[in-house]
Amino acid sequence: MTNFIPIFPLSIVVYPGENLNLHIFEPRYKQLVNECFTENKGFGIPTVINNKLNELGTLVRIMEIVQIHDNGEMDIVTKGISVFRILEVIKSVPDKLYSGAIVNYPQNSEDAGKRELMQKVVNAIRELHRLLHISKDFKKPDTELLVYDIAHHAGLSLQEEYELLGLLREEQRQEYLKRHLSKVLPVIAEMEILKERVKLNGHFKNLSSFGFEE
Repeated sequence: MTNFIPIFPLSIVVYPGENLNLHIFEPRYKQLVNECFTENKGFGIPTVINNKLNELGTLVRIMEIVQIHDNGEMDIVTKGISVFRILEVIKSVPDKLYSGAIVNYPQNSEDAGKRELMQKVVNAIRELHRLLHISKDFKKPDTELLVYDIAHHAGLSLQEEYELLGLLREEQRQEYLKRHLSKVLPVIAEMEILKERVKLNGHFKNLSSFGFEE
């Protein structure tokens, strides 16, 4: 399917199923939000990296306008719906302040992938969080977790999160996170050891001296 959508380019990656809170303050995006909410239609968030608009993004729907401030700025809650690919950017839309794009929606598998592999990924992320002294609640049983539920919690860079967005099979996404975590975890573990060594420096140490045999 190909269609026209309003776009709100941001330096973030949004995944399908993700809830995203946004503060809207620019006039063009206040217009976009008001129209999309009134007409119950979605808008696109394509990813901007290094000041460059990329072709992939996620269609989101406005779930709630939480607050409208006195100056017209808004706090809204959106939800990621589906991945899109930009075919053409429409910079100037008649009678609109915002831009748009002609997009299509590549077929995206959101099945469970390999459950055994996914559990290894979840375990690795929990180990990462333990090493970093972070506590996260994924709000789902492990058996129901998909990569989109945990990708933002794996320490990926924006470029890596965007690469993950381009993987359209769950098993590919699971393998991507597995490779990432297998590289990151040893580095973080070594940093923790280093921190412990640094903490010892300057402390009084109760050490046995080397005994020379007479």
